[in-house]
Amino acid sequence: MDIVLHLADEYALDRAWAALLPVSAFTTATSNVAGLYNASSHVSLPASQPSAWSQLISYIPHPPLPNELLTAPLVDKTVLASAWPRDYLPRQVISLTVLTLVGIHLLYFIFASLSYQFIFNHEMMKHPRFLKDQVKLEIQSSLKAFPGMIALTLPWFLAEVRGHSMLYDDVSTYGWTYFFLSIFFFLVFTDYCIYWIHRWEHHPICYKWLHKPHHKWLIPTPFASHAFHPLDGYLQSVPYHLFIFIFPLHRQLYLGLFFFVNLWSILIHDSDMITGHPLETVINGPAHHTLHHLYFTVNYGQYFTWADRMGNSYRQPLSELDPLLEVQAAEKKKQKVALGKEQ
Repeated sequence: MDIVLHLADEYALDRAWAALLPVSAFTTATSNVAGLYNASSHVSLPASQPSAWSQLISYIPHPPLPNELLTAPLVDKTVLASAWPRDYLPRQVISLTVLTLVGIHLLYFIFASLSYQFIFNHEMMKHPRFLKDQVKLEIQSSLKAFPGMIALTLPWFLAEVRGHSMLYDDVSTYGWTYFFLSIFFFLVFTDYCIYWIHRWEHHPICYKWLHKPHHKWLIPTPFASHAFHPLDGYLQSVPYHLFIFIFPLHRQLYLGLFFFVNLWSILIHDSDMITGHPLETVINGPAHHTLHHLYFTVNYGQYFTWADRMGNSYRQPLSELDPLLEVQAAEKKKQKVALGKEQ
């Protein structure tokens, strides 16, 4: 997230913060009393009158302002600077909150829409257990969950951008071998952690109020990928954040992996039951997760099947378990009824 914040500061947020909380707003009071002293002519120049916005924000707390910022706006009105620098905690909190809110909405609507349009089999919407207005309900559930998930995740992002993680920039620090091994290590670590978090969420003590809202969608669409209780969505994301505080990971690689896991969550919610591919017994794909939504206590894993195999919760996707068969059976039944009425 620190890469995203740096780029946002560089190309947009520095200007936004300078407009919202300019240094000049906090130097106006002094300059109005004494005016601007011109050392070469030994005369005091009248100070410009502060704007209503400057007067309004002049009492907002800020860190000590460097001398070069205190004097620069009085001499050169083109200087662009905010009284809240990039490393000021309140600014980071607000910036990260806005960026995360915007980012998760863009990712969700763009990629869930693409998956829904081009991958999801719309025939599944005829399934007897597909809810009325389900897509709308999935989207509403996701939108309600986003603010809570972001609020819970914010401390992890703050710790990352403030330099407390083990992210590194130069590949030579640990070498290319570790760089590539860390990809596999990240996936295995997060997969195993999520397996147990996910499985514990199915415990009767917490399932009804914590995880059942996500299992409302027995035949999910890609829009169900983020339709969680906020705490549920947060808990299943914790391993992704925890990893970089325990193990070194290349900074740009982490950003790529974080993007990938969000896409994967969307992909496995397309109710696809295509079976028979070579990696079916290794990769926990859409077919496996479709069975999880239908049968609840199987296939808790995120990427791989090994944790489910070890935990005796694995169920092999078989063509005869495809929920599309129920759709086809229901359609045939309707056709028979229609023919009967015609006769």
